[in-house]
Amino acid sequence: MANLFDLTGKVALVTGGNGGIGLGMAEGLAQHGATVIIWGTNDTKTAAAAHALARHGGIVRTAKVDVSDEAAVKAGMADIITEFGRIDQAIANAGIGQSRRDMFDISAEDFQKLESVNVHGAFFTLREAARHMIDRDKAGDGGGSLVGIASTAAVHGAARNEHYGATKGAVVSMCRAMAVELARHKITVNSVLPGWIKSDMTAGLQAMDKFNERVIGRVPMGGWGEPEDFAGIAVYLASKAARFHTGDAIVIDGGYTIY
Repeated sequence: MANLFDLTGKVALVTGGNGGIGLGMAEGLAQHGATVIIWGTNDTKTAAAAHALARHGGIVRTAKVDVSDEAAVKAGMADIITEFGRIDQAIANAGIGQSRRDMFDISAEDFQKLESVNVHGAFFTLREAARHMIDRDKAGDGGGSLVGIASTAAVHGAARNEHYGATKGAVVSMCRAMAVELARHKITVNSVLPGWIKSDMTAGLQAMDKFNERVIGRVPMGGWGEPEDFAGIAVYLASKAARFHTGDAIVIDGGYTIY
């Protein structure tokens, strides 16, 4: 059991892995020996993330991929397979948010923008990784881990964020459906639902005294979550320890949802 969480030889992709939760996950994977590929659209952030990951001594690759572009996802995944010959874990973490004054300000364009990244982008990423994993299974090397990053907005009432909550609920349902379809290939599929976590997306809320008092003050574990709080779940889901764990929606929120 000593090597249960050793990821040496594993190849993992984290979309949006150049910051926040994605970088926290990538850090954990790199620390445990995985080759890590991060996709991002901000060159400066991606370069900084690659530098941070490189200190762990493993292989790190980056690519500029817009996950809402199906052709770009296919090409990016093909590049991974060409260079490394495999992909063992794909974490569909890339996502965007948008708050409005109320639900009547949410336009069709707003909805479509969030869906294109949060739902379509996650689907394209997980589907293309699964395509290769199935090919490996047919060749006698089955297995793989697919992870969709959702949000507790999938289960909470997210006022003024109905479109965001809808996209994250879709990720949960999509991952459960994939879990059933792909189980025969020994591929696990799970979603992770973060709560209130420090990131660029929540920077504005972090600076609001009223929000910190009324919302963050209700987190039983106390305070905001940190990106590094997601390193462990990424490693676990990529490891041998999680080979029979699939179809789950894993909440990491310091107890906020249950309180």
